[in-house]
Amino acid sequence: MNVRRHHISGIAVAAVTALGLGTLSACSTDSAAAGGTDKFDVVASFYPMAYLAEQIGGDHVKVTSLTEPGQEPHDLEISAQQRTQLEKSDAALYLKGLQPSVDEAVTQSGIKTKIDAATLTTLEEHGTEVGGHAAEHEEEEHEHEETGGKDPHVWLDPVKYAEVAEGVGKSFEKADPDNAADYRKNTADLVARLGALDTEFKNGLADARTKVFITTHAAFGYLAERYGLTEEAISGLDPESEPSAARVKELEKMAKADGVTTVFYETLVSDKTAKTIAGDANLRTDVLDPIEGITKKSRGTDYFAVQKANLKALQTALGTT
Repeated sequence: MNVRRHHISGIAVAAVTALGLGTLSACSTDSAAAGGTDKFDVVASFYPMAYLAEQIGGDHVKVTSLTEPGQEPHDLEISAQQRTQLEKSDAALYLKGLQPSVDEAVTQSGIKTKIDAATLTTLEEHGTEVGGHAAEHEEEEHEHEETGGKDPHVWLDPVKYAEVAEGVGKSFEKADPDNAADYRKNTADLVARLGALDTEFKNGLADARTKVFITTHAAFGYLAERYGLTEEAISGLDPESEPSAARVKELEKMAKADGVTTVFYETLVSDKTAKTIAGDANLRTDVLDPIEGITKKSRGTDYFAVQKANLKALQTALGTT
């Protein structure tokens, strides 16, 4: 099967506000600075990285996230407090290409263990189709080229996320050898769970009536490719960019031709554009969560719960249930 991945190229990552430290973890229950504890102190860039650190590190780690729950990760700008935080920590776990402010801060820090998740699996180029608004995003196109044109949303593909987990586990073993055996076991357990999730997606989407789904931004390209689907993104990799009129018309025509039933929006950005397009094309709307953060609006309390909710939403939209 030839899998199409229709992304609108360009990534706009506006740094709009300085944030204090937030946390996501039972291992780190307040927003106090990590570092200087009797545990292996890990600063993670945003939820998918923090979750890996928690699951692999277990009781041996203290995990602090640079991105607060509910904050759109693309918008994060590192504060002076957070820069100091990095220097005091034992390790930084981040995903280069998603949050330029984090990339720059980690690079400039003197932290000994820097774990770039983007180097632990294979990243693919962003799609090159532009849906009629390339000229509107010339500046973003330039920024896109500087980041190497790679799609960073690897955590939404359970197989790629497992590859990242294995690399993180090995990095923890090397940086904290006293607890290497536990890190190795925890990594194996997590990879096995991700393998089971991959099987659920594979079986659950095998007999879909249609293979095309519409999302607000191009976060699900790896997941689509893994399971033989086609993601059509209203915007590009920037979840808050506005689509052109030509792109909206194209999506409405495509939806009718391909039997699309649903326009998916997400929890951390406005649903206005998705609902407008859905209304004009007589389509339903539903949530497909890119799992960039867990909030009260999330359909689940952790990565696995939200992924299972995503699978159920896709099954309904694609005609498997």
